[in-house]
Amino acid sequence: MSLVETTKMSSKGQVVIPENIRKRLGLKTGSQFVVVGDKDVVILKSISAPSISDFDNLLNKAQEQAKKVGLKESHLKEAIALARKSS
Repeated sequence: MSLVETTKMSSKGQVVIPENIRKRLGLKTGSQFVVVGDKDVVILKSISAPSISDFDNLLNKAQEQAKKVGLKESHLKEAIALARKSS
């Protein structure tokens, strides 16, 4: 069940997330969010860094895909050099 509460924005643009919601979602000091705003809707989505095992899995998948399409280290070096020249 969703919790619904109200809050206010301070003169500095700060918004307090009510304690009940912070506890339920396990939000701690320093928690980070993506903020999306559209018309009269503001959405806060909590974000966290992936675990090392999640990162390893992602890296392994990327390496498998690179092998499938024949991507080589020299291709990456060329792309990096090209990007650096254009910036």
